[in-house]
This record gives sequence, C-alpha cells and structure tokens, in this order.
Amino acid sequence: MNKKIEVAIFGGGCFWCTEEVFKELNGVISVIPGYAGGNKENPTNNEVCTGTTGYAEVIKVEFDSNQISYEDLLMVFFATHDPTTLNRQGNDLGVQYRSIIIYTSKEQRFKAEAFIKRLNSNEEKQVVTELRPLTKFYPAEEYHHNYYIRNSSQPYCQLVISPKLKKLKEKYFKLLKKVVK
Repeated sequence: MNKKIEVAIFGGGCFWCTEEVFKELNGVISVIPGYAGGNKENPTNNEVCTGTTGYAEVIKVEFDSNQISYEDLLMVFFATHDPTTLNRQGNDLGVQYRSIIIYTSKEQRFKAEAFIKRLNSNEEKQVVTELRPLTKFYPAEEYHHNYYIRNSSQPYCQLVISPKLKKLKEKYFKLLKKVVK
C-alpha cells in the first residue's frame, strides 16, 4: 500500500504535551512543535508567551492517512486536552494555550466541524476549539523539540505529560505504534 502523506496542525495547550502524545500514534511520521494562528513574522517563544502575537503553541503532524485517519487524530486530540476551556489548559493560561485546529484542507475543516458538532450534542460543556485555515506555521526553537524525551524526570513532565500518555495507552492502545522488544 502506498503512503498517503497529509499534514494536520493541532493546538491543545503546551506543545510539549501534544508532541509526545501524537508521536506515539501508528501512522504518524513526524511531529514538530511550533506556532500558528498569529500575526507576526517569525515569532519567538518569548514573544508568543506574552500573548500579544495571537499565536498558539501547536504541533504539525505529518501522517500517513492509509495508516491512521484524520478522524482518529481528532479523537485523540479531543481526548487528551480540555477543549471546553477558553485560552487555558490546566495551569497554562493565555491565548497561546488555546484549543485550536489549523486545517490544511476543506476536507479537514468539514471533518473537524462535524466532530465538534457531535461532541457538543453529547456534552453539557461546549467545545470552544477554534478552527482556522493554515496561513503560516513556524517551527519552535530546537530546545522545545522532543522535550518530554529529554526532560521526562522534570516535575511538569511527570505531573502533566505522563498522565496524558498513560490515558492514551489505556484508552487508545489500538492506535499506538507497536514496540518491538
């Protein structure tokens, strides 16, 4: 079967969390933390963290849609962060931590809209995830890449990222990459 490579961009709070979650999924080729949804050329992390650039911390996911569907990515995205809080994830507060989907095609937009509509029909709290088309994506500084792998013993990683990975492994084990021992 030939690969069908697509790109999806998600922001679900701090990109350290979302990067590690999506790297675990079968069919995901690469995950790059970065910034999207804002209005300044070449933003830095320090600028984004001020909340004045309009950018969100996001991940750019390159995936093989013959191995994992965009709907599966949406399912994992919504299950591993709180899409009902505006400009906040846990203790991370500000527009840079908002729940956002940056779609790269009309098909992704329609699928995301339908997914959110289904969630909102079943939940008391409504999803506030922002949807917008991709205009620019800027990769984050190198020290943000593979943050969890390099810093897994840090308190933030232990208290925030590790529980998300545990939930992912328990609830979505069928979507995970197979580990050969």
